[in-house]
Order: sequence, then structure tokens, then C-alpha cells
Amino acid sequence: MVDNSTTNNNQQLPGQDLLLRGGSQMVHHDERGSKLPTGAWRPVLTATAYVLLAVAGPGVLYLAWTMAQLGWIAGPAAIILFSFLTYIASIILCDFYFSPHDPAKRNPTYMHVIRSYLGARGHSTANVKICWVIQYLNLFVMASLFTGWASELMAYIQRVSKCSPNNNNDDVNVDDSNLSCWVYHKPYFIVFGVTQILLSQISEFRHLSWLTILCFGAFLIYSSIGVGISLTKIAGNNWSIKGGLGHQGNIMTRAKRTRLIVKAIAYIADAFDFSSILLEIEDTIGRGVAAQEAQKIMRKAIQYGLPAIACVCLFFGSLGYAAFGEESPEYIFLYGFYEPHWLLNIASAAVVLNYAGAYQIFVQPIFAMFEKAAVKRFGPDNDFIKKKIKIWIYEFKLFQLVLRTFFVIVTTLLSMFLGNYLDILELIKILAYWPIVFYFPVKIYIMEKKIPMWSARGLGLQIMSFGVLIVTIAIAAANIVDVFL
Repeated sequence: MVDNSTTNNNQQLPGQDLLLRGGSQMVHHDERGSKLPTGAWRPVLTATAYVLLAVAGPGVLYLAWTMAQLGWIAGPAAIILFSFLTYIASIILCDFYFSPHDPAKRNPTYMHVIRSYLGARGHSTANVKICWVIQYLNLFVMASLFTGWASELMAYIQRVSKCSPNNNNDDVNVDDSNLSCWVYHKPYFIVFGVTQILLSQISEFRHLSWLTILCFGAFLIYSSIGVGISLTKIAGNNWSIKGGLGHQGNIMTRAKRTRLIVKAIAYIADAFDFSSILLEIEDTIGRGVAAQEAQKIMRKAIQYGLPAIACVCLFFGSLGYAAFGEESPEYIFLYGFYEPHWLLNIASAAVVLNYAGAYQIFVQPIFAMFEKAAVKRFGPDNDFIKKKIKIWIYEFKLFQLVLRTFFVIVTTLLSMFLGNYLDILELIKILAYWPIVFYFPVKIYIMEKKIPMWSARGLGLQIMSFGVLIVTIAIAAANIVDVFL
């Protein structure tokens, strides 16, 4: 993914070869046409795969817990609602890949969209800077969170292996309160960090296609195991379905009940969000074709990908809730089962692999941004920027080697040594949700389409955006209570 503001089909860009053969067969159609030309379905499948990999992930394993907080009515309703809202916002955002005023100019990143649509109307300083901070801070937050989550899971694999094989009790408590199972976590942060340093030196995202395939395979592995253990639990309950229309668990204060409901909604909203990298995906699959055709491909990918993910979320959430009821664990592999330990280790290892691939997907735009800024500031002929070094049989650009290694080290050390760092990052990620996912896309859409503020469509979009703002504030408040109180 490269931060490019103009079309240059002669330049080889990251992800260019991921657009499968057939792009050259595309012909121009009216922008409102829904049919894709012959030969374009393979790029659509490629784009849909990227959407699935960007959205579907370990978050599905939390959905049984969210269903337990909301019940059989509100739980599925919340999943459908947020999938629909994300669908609308994603369709709007993908249409900003090119400007109708200059169809030859592409907007391969979120920043280009803000600069092209809002900057042209004199709001450049405020909107561009705010968006820059929000987007790249959000990407940095995701990288740090993936580091922490993956390291904790690797430590959990050792805890399960250390305790479960020697304990025939079905009620094994494999957690940090059991001193015999205690595991030192820091080495796993280092292992994950070193792995990411190596992966980050692959200079172009297109060379990481094998990693995306592995991530998809990992998703199939741990999701299948999750389905299997849920069905096993249901069978152990004489095939009875647990759960109720609302939360029927232990008596708790209204404040705590509200906080858990808001937290569940946050998990659902987060499960569908990929706006920070949507345009990068569109630019990756759009190299070598007209911008209008890339827009159509991405529209189709969203139309197929997000409903598919909504169905997956409904399936996993409902199945887990049916199995565990009000006792649904927040993370099914950590607290749902402790045996067989080898199967749980395979599932956890697959989740770690998924986090490793997701880390690269989210940091590549950061690398592209810093590298382009350095070239613009010092020039492409700068000795440090263009210098190459050879390590063993591989050749690296010195500037990329230093920058990417430094970035991974920083995210790893911060995650490793600052106890509340990840909690604060979660809060930042929550606060970035509304402006990135809804506010900017809706604002630009209303402005470009010249939609009257008091028209039905204008009011509907503004009500949707305001509703998401209220939900974001509520989620942030609940998070603050968790972290600080």
C-alpha cells in the first residue's frame, strides 16, 4: 500500500500483483451501472477476501459473551444493526476513491480523501490534521493491541500445557491466580516483536500475500474448533438451548449491568470496523484498472463481505450463547474449556498467527506514510534513503530497515512494560470510532451530493451519525470506569 495521490500505472505498487489477471479485460461503464464486465469477478473475489481478512478475526470468539449480556433479541438485533451501519458507511467511503471533479486522481488513503474533498473547500488545516492524528494513531493503537493480545495468548498456551496434562480434574483453573501455572509473559512479547521485525522488512505488501492466506487458514482452524467445543457443550447439556430474552444472571447493580451492556455493544461495533484501511485495500486491488472500475470492485466486495461476516457473527454468537447461556466466557478458549489442552493450544496458536498477519495489515499504511514523508523531505537521492545493505543473501534498504525495526521495537516495549498502556489505547481506539467510521464519510457525502439538511436522506444520515456518537460516548464512559475506577 503506497500513499499516492496520482495515478501512475507504470509504477509498481504494493499489492499490484494481487489483482488477479482479468483487470485488463475491464471496460468503462456508466458510474451507476451495477454490472461488472467479463473477467472482473476474480478481482472481486480477491477484494472480498481482503475485506473478510480485515474484519473477520478473533473478535468472533467474544460474541457469545456479548449475546449473554444482551439476550436472544437484543443480541442478534445489535449485530444486524451495526453490520448495516458499517455497510452504509463503507459504501460511502469506498466511493471517495476518486474525485468526480478529477476522475484521474485517486485517493489511496483516508488522508487523501479528507484533503481532496474537505481541503478544497478551505477546511484543510483543521480537518486534515485532525484526521491525520485520528487515523494513524488508531493504526498505531491496533499494532500495540495486537502485540499485547498475541503475547498474552502465547503465555496462555504455556500455562495450559504446564497444568492441564498433569491434572485429571475437569475443573482445572488455568489462570494467573494458580501459582503452579504462573508463566512469565515478557519473553513472548519479545518473540512476537522479533517476528514482526522480520515480517516488516518485506518492503511491499504484495509480497505478504502468503501471510494473508495463512491468516485465513488460521481463522478457519480456530473458528472450527470454537464451533466444535460449543456443539460439544450443547450435547453435554442434552441438546438443550441455554440463554434467555434478556440477561438472567446473578443480581448486580444497575450501573454494572449497564456497563456490561455497553461493553458488549462495543465488541459488536468493533467486530465490523475496517474503515482505517478500507481505501488502502481498494487501492491495492485497484492498480492497473480505471478508478471507476476499482470503485465497482470494492462496492461488490463490501456487498458480499459484510453480510457474510454478519452471518458468521450471528452464527458464532448464537451457538456460543446456546452452549454456555449466562455463563458464556468473555473469550471462549481462555475460560470456556480447559481440556483437551492440545486442541486449545492449536486454537490459540491459530489466533496468534491471525494477530501476526493483522499487525502487518495495519502497520503497512504507517510505514508508507513515514517513508513517503522522508522522501519528500530529504529527496529520493539522499544517501541514507537510497542506500542498500546486504544481510546474508537478502538485500535491504537501510532507511526502511531502521524505520520499521524502530517502530516495532517501540510498540513492543510500550506494550511490555507499561501496565495501563493497553487499556488507555483501548480508550483512544473507542474515541476514534465515530469520526473515522461515520462523521467524515457522512459529512463529505452530504456535501458532495448537495443533500438538503432537512430532507429525509439528510436527516437520516445525520441521525445515524449522531446516534453512533452517543453510543461512542457511552462506550468511552464505560471504558473509563473499567480502567480508572
